[in-house]
Amino acid sequence: MKIGNRHIGPEHRPFIIAEIAQGHDGSLGNAMAFIEAAKACGADAIKFQTHIASEESTRTEPWRVPFSKQDVTRYGYWERTGFSLEQWRLLKKHADDVGIVFMSSPFSILACQWLQELGVPAWKLASGEVHNKELVDWVSATDKPIILSSGLSSVDETLTLALELKRRGNEIAVLHCTTSYPTPPSEVGLNVMSHFLSELDVPVGLSDHSGSSYPGTVAAYLGASIIEVHLAWHEKMFGPDTSSSLTPEGLKALRNGVDFAYQMRVGNVDKDEQLQRLAKERSIFRRSIVASQAISAGTLIEEHHLSYKKPGGGMSFEQRNQLIGKRTRSSVEPDHIFKVEDVE
Repeated sequence: MKIGNRHIGPEHRPFIIAEIAQGHDGSLGNAMAFIEAAKACGADAIKFQTHIASEESTRTEPWRVPFSKQDVTRYGYWERTGFSLEQWRLLKKHADDVGIVFMSSPFSILACQWLQELGVPAWKLASGEVHNKELVDWVSATDKPIILSSGLSSVDETLTLALELKRRGNEIAVLHCTTSYPTPPSEVGLNVMSHFLSELDVPVGLSDHSGSSYPGTVAAYLGASIIEVHLAWHEKMFGPDTSSSLTPEGLKALRNGVDFAYQMRVGNVDKDEQLQRLAKERSIFRRSIVASQAISAGTLIEEHHLSYKKPGGGMSFEQRNQLIGKRTRSSVEPDHIFKVEDVE
């Protein structure tokens, strides 16, 4: 799979998506600033959510989590925080200018049409939309890569949809996701991600809502190709996803941790070859047989004449029987490093 100019797969550096969703709270300037921040923190892609209230919801759609005193209904929230096609065009151009991949999850067919017109390089289907067959069929027909989020699907449902899209010829990736905000450590469920890795021959990753950089780092070591996290300016920022988001500092930590974990995963160590490069250190930290005291010539060596000290490079402890019971050829000083030729 390729998104923009980035190849996606376990053999490549993990692809990090900074999810803004509606964290911009309807401010175009705020959304543009998020694009710049995501790029500066090392994200590969910035992702929004394209909500068009009249196309997506009834006016009575209930709040998932009632968080806003400003918006009476969820419909009103989508209306207030949504952008026009021209505003999305400005955001896409700004992302292109900054040098970060622009993505947005569609939540209606009109949203798909807008994003297709903007030229998004791939589709990210949110957990609640993978069951929307109309939308899935629409994006499938575009032949662009599709990233599926599994937060509201069973393992079997996810595998079935992934295999169906593969059968159609779509390039896909599957993200394990826990739709819990924030997700406690015991529910992150990287075992499920590992199951997807074993069952699917496609890029697999993690869409994380823990608000921590740890799950993404561990997931990268386990083989994740894509890591998606929410981004918020700070932990007290207004919005429904703040508790499950990383701050810019957290996103930087994630980028560093993911890269470190990836290098550990692909860096298959040849221990013998590694030790050849550590020959000097091995010698320094090992020990040699030395004289525990001054010993005159012709002395019959006994155990008490020997001591074992750094550095290595001389006779080892295991070679002491080549000295004990034999006479010295000449006198030696304390700490003299013994050689076989020192005895008769």
